[in-house]
Amino acid sequence: MTNNEKKVLNWIEKNSNVVIELLSQLIQVPSVTTYFDEDPKFMCEGEAQRKLKSYLEELGLITEFSFPDADALKKYENKAGYYPNYTFENRPNLFGFYPGEGGGKSILLFGHIDVVSRGSGWTVNPFGGEIIGNRIYGRGAVDMKGGIAAMVTALNAIQKCGIKLKGDVKIGTVVGEEAGGMGTLAFVDKGYRADACLITEPTHLNIAPLCRGILWGKLVIPGRNGHIELEQGDWRNGGAVDAIEKMDIYLTHIRHLNKLWSVRKKHKYLPIPCQVNIAQINAGEFPTTFANRAEIIFDAQYLPEEKDENGLGSKVKKELEKFVYDIAQTDDWLKENLPYIEWIVDADCGETSDEEPFFKFVCDKTTEINPSSIVQGICCHTDMGWLCNVGIPTVNLGPGDARLAHQNDEYVEINELIQCTKIIASIIMHWCGIDNE
Repeated sequence: MTNNEKKVLNWIEKNSNVVIELLSQLIQVPSVTTYFDEDPKFMCEGEAQRKLKSYLEELGLITEFSFPDADALKKYENKAGYYPNYTFENRPNLFGFYPGEGGGKSILLFGHIDVVSRGSGWTVNPFGGEIIGNRIYGRGAVDMKGGIAAMVTALNAIQKCGIKLKGDVKIGTVVGEEAGGMGTLAFVDKGYRADACLITEPTHLNIAPLCRGILWGKLVIPGRNGHIELEQGDWRNGGAVDAIEKMDIYLTHIRHLNKLWSVRKKHKYLPIPCQVNIAQINAGEFPTTFANRAEIIFDAQYLPEEKDENGLGSKVKKELEKFVYDIAQTDDWLKENLPYIEWIVDADCGETSDEEPFFKFVCDKTTEINPSSIVQGICCHTDMGWLCNVGIPTVNLGPGDARLAHQNDEYVEINELIQCTKIIASIIMHWCGIDNE
């Protein structure tokens, strides 16, 4: 470890209040993305971006806003991240530029400013940024304002220690990640590039060179209503058909499918295989009537190797549509009244090869500071797909346990937040290079 690196890491340790206060302030600006059914007063992505923009300008970065525009992005129709009806009024992407002295490699520090809805069951203010013991609580503490605070403070520490970097440091924070990633599509379309990218999604300080793609779907199963307390004749003669009973057929077969996927859809860097996970079940109209319709809303994951030429999960969609059709052929009613899938979201995935120099570099620098860090992919979606698509080696590394994301009483451990700040600072210095070292 060089003297300059020791100097920066010591500064981060002695001034730990800097990253703590920044994270608390970011949490206190609610930035729920507009996909959710939330009180509009909490949908303040723009306000959160303005706060961060001012902070970056105080650090001497050149900043700019850009607003995603569905019409301008129509050329990406049918590709990852594009949604024709999304609007971004007062929802800008933020780019910050800190020029180096020249002769070094550039790095993009990247994250999303938006968060999911509050949900229920909180015992603290979800937008309070409250510090209790070794934890900072609030919506976004883990996913992913903790990572944003860490990466910004890492650069702040380098500056405060008077260290001149050879390569450029670029910071990007986007909107809309929690609803499909159109913010990142717009960011990439704007032309922002770097020699490598570090996304500070929560990884518990592990090194994640990939994330999975995510499909949300609604399986609709038709039935025929009728009085539930009366004897029913054959459906061919007008008798009722219980959609809940037919739904149970699919639930059973989904369990069988998951056993197959647990063998077929694994990755050496993922702790769990891809599965079709049931998220919601909706059926029926009245207590006295057989259900004439049942819905299974599910979340299915896919691997980077399964994505199609547009970076999406159409191959897995077709696999699941065939699965639904094949099961229907085993039942007389379903054969004549085919269930179908309504696709809701296709969130893309990405992967950086473990032969990529930046991946190896991040592994080396991370484990020097935090020996317990391991290589482990992210089981959910991150914004790395489009960055990989345009040729930027991208790795996820950030503070916090991702299992706490989207939960009530979401929190990040303060010691892990500080440790992550040190790791990022080390990565920046060694990747970009230090002038006159």
